[in-house]
Amino acid sequence: MSDPVAVKIAKTIPGSATALAVTACSDRLSKVVGVRKAAMTRAGFTGAAGQSLVLNDGELTRVILGLGPSETAGSVQLRTAAALFARAVNSHRKIAFEFPAAELLPSLDFDEGVRAVTEGLILGAYSFDTHKPKAAERTRTDSATIAVGDQITAARIAAERGRVTAHAVWFARDLVNEPGGTLTPTVFADRAAERATAAGLTVEILTEKEIAAERLGGIIAVNLGSEEPPRLLKLTYEPRADLMQEEGGEFPTVALVGKGITFDSGGLSLKPADSMMTMKCDMAGAAAVISTMTALPELDVAVRVVSFTPMTDNMTGGNAQRPGDVYTARNGTTVEVLNTDSEGRLVLAEALVLASEEEPDAIVDLATLTGACMVALGNSIAGLMGNDEKFSDKVKQAAARSGERVWQLPLPADYRKGLDSQVADLRNIGNGRLGGASVAGLFLQEFVEPGIPWVHLDMAGPAFLDAPDGEYPKGGTGFAVRTLLELLETWDSTEES
Repeated sequence: MSDPVAVKIAKTIPGSATALAVTACSDRLSKVVGVRKAAMTRAGFTGAAGQSLVLNDGELTRVILGLGPSETAGSVQLRTAAALFARAVNSHRKIAFEFPAAELLPSLDFDEGVRAVTEGLILGAYSFDTHKPKAAERTRTDSATIAVGDQITAARIAAERGRVTAHAVWFARDLVNEPGGTLTPTVFADRAAERATAAGLTVEILTEKEIAAERLGGIIAVNLGSEEPPRLLKLTYEPRADLMQEEGGEFPTVALVGKGITFDSGGLSLKPADSMMTMKCDMAGAAAVISTMTALPELDVAVRVVSFTPMTDNMTGGNAQRPGDVYTARNGTTVEVLNTDSEGRLVLAEALVLASEEEPDAIVDLATLTGACMVALGNSIAGLMGNDEKFSDKVKQAAARSGERVWQLPLPADYRKGLDSQVADLRNIGNGRLGGASVAGLFLQEFVEPGIPWVHLDMAGPAFLDAPDGEYPKGGTGFAVRTLLELLETWDSTEES
């Protein structure tokens, strides 16, 4: 693993930088200093968001980055532009980003903009080189400077928050990219616990015997075919007492749940070979949750947060659960497993029961859960489902501010009958292939205590990409870390979800 890029704040562009980023709005191309509008037009550069133009000027490489129309350009576009720049010039050791003048983006909040650029520079420079020994020989970016003019102090504070967020995303990406044969449940739990302990969180790891003693039947059922024992990691973040806004009050509690299937073969309902090649990413929900938790202390989030991440692989050993087998969940619900490749909902269900027992103000679960969600929304958008419209809106707004794309899908009550089983309380799949994402959400809803606002994010698409997309690299993306941090940082304890 390479170290994240160090981001510095300065008044002007340092002389040591060999690559410089300059932003341009599509309706203000004439404002780009040192480059004629006609020259940009001849090169096909229009200033559209996500567009870039590389100009080699002697010893300095200049990259013009499009932000789109000035009235809509903001922190989301700046983050993406900074990431594209960092990726394009990753062979330059020292790079710089000229922060846009206030008159170019009059509606941009300065702090949000600096934070977004910081995140983009770090995320765009990401690479996973753990298993590439020769990668250490390559020249790569080690520092990036944001030139902000006179607002040095404010920019440094904003950049620090951006650094914490980007480092959390970086950690999630590293976890997701690690092969399933290396990142076993035990290694996953230990590695996460080490980082969580260093961050100041309370850490509890349940072993196989403890998982069985806690009656977490879904985790045990999925793990039956594996030689690797399961784990369940519980992390707790307690805010500093002086963050309390109202004397005598209590911090709200939010529970996070993440699916941690370290490799998914499909079990006896075996996946085709092509579908199995990227299944090391089936723990991306747990990676996002854990990485979010480790960032909370540095961001001084004024919300108590507890997380549950069940970890196992889904294999085909001689004792693997068979289609038609029945297990009993912690809440007493019996479940008939008709498709062992619909295993993520089984482990999530147990974690949702544990989360409900914490009596939180809200629950968010994250999972690479269904191919059906990818069919509906593609690789760039996560599906959002929930039992409380106000809380669902809250999560959607946090996602929009963070630059991560979600789209709400329904939980139709009449689809619930498709989960009825002749031999148990529930079956783990519906009748047929249609509506698979919503049916999976309805299954999970059965394990959330009524009255607790809950959102389910099916991130099967954006968790792992075949090609870079904006600030996301090929492979593990760390999707949802930014959304969760934005949700928790901006949580209004005076609101009712």
